[in-house]
Amino acid sequence: MIQFDLKSYLKEKRHNVDSALDAFLPQPEGFSAPLLEAMRYSVMAGGKRLRPILALAASEAVDGVQSEVMPAACALELIHTYSLIHDDLPAMDDDDLRRGVPTCHVAFGEAIAILAGDGLLTYAFEILARGADANNLNSQKTLKVIHVLAKAAGITGMVGGQTVDVIMENKEINSEQLAYIHKHKTGALIQASVEIGAIMGGGSREQLSALAEYGAALGLAFQIVDDLLDIEGDEEIMGKPVGSDIKKNKATYPALFGITKSREKAQEYIDKALSSLDSFDNKAEPLRAIANYVIQRNR
Repeated sequence: MIQFDLKSYLKEKRHNVDSALDAFLPQPEGFSAPLLEAMRYSVMAGGKRLRPILALAASEAVDGVQSEVMPAACALELIHTYSLIHDDLPAMDDDDLRRGVPTCHVAFGEAIAILAGDGLLTYAFEILARGADANNLNSQKTLKVIHVLAKAAGITGMVGGQTVDVIMENKEINSEQLAYIHKHKTGALIQASVEIGAIMGGGSREQLSALAEYGAALGLAFQIVDDLLDIEGDEEIMGKPVGSDIKKNKATYPALFGITKSREKAQEYIDKALSSLDSFDNKAEPLRAIANYVIQRNR
């Protein structure tokens, strides 16, 4: 059996996503040029492109067409980047480095950084709607994707999780509260990425359910590994500061469970993600390989 080449797959998909993002993002012209420049700066600074790649891989698993999924995949990356811009602000984590370059507020000032985040969030839905129109997609399918994305990014997803994370800084936290933060702050958008790819690809109800389970488990594992990398990671490889969670006394799995137990929990979630793909054939091999990559990653 030929082993799946994840490195080549990720390289190819990242190139495809980057090309699409470059085409979608407006050029910095006119009176609002500084805003557009800040948006483009933050998006094109690099990154793993995990969320759009997950959407593309989930679509492939259900025989979807990449060109139809790409606008939604790019919308996911814009929303993810907006969250990073706002997360780095002085009122939040106050970080100076992201993806190996100065954070948006350091490069452009706080006001433009806030607006750049706002711009990326709203522009994500614009390109999603534009892509649906260009590909003559079923309106019910598009509406479902918009609902999944808005819910994952908003008060019942990423924003809600970030709020609890902020509230619980410097406070005692239990496992239930920590799970809520991780599931919503990080996990929700990762799960949505997989669901959206499956919806756009025309997956069956059973396939959507299985892939949603995969995405939920993968999202939790991803955040636990993130917590571990904040302790054990290499700042040069990661492109952002390490140790900031400890300095800010933030709620993390290592802080609550210790490093060894956290690694075990991350592996449990990866095993759960992989088992949810049992009913899929080799077209889901990229998703299986990504799950194994998440547990082994160093950035």
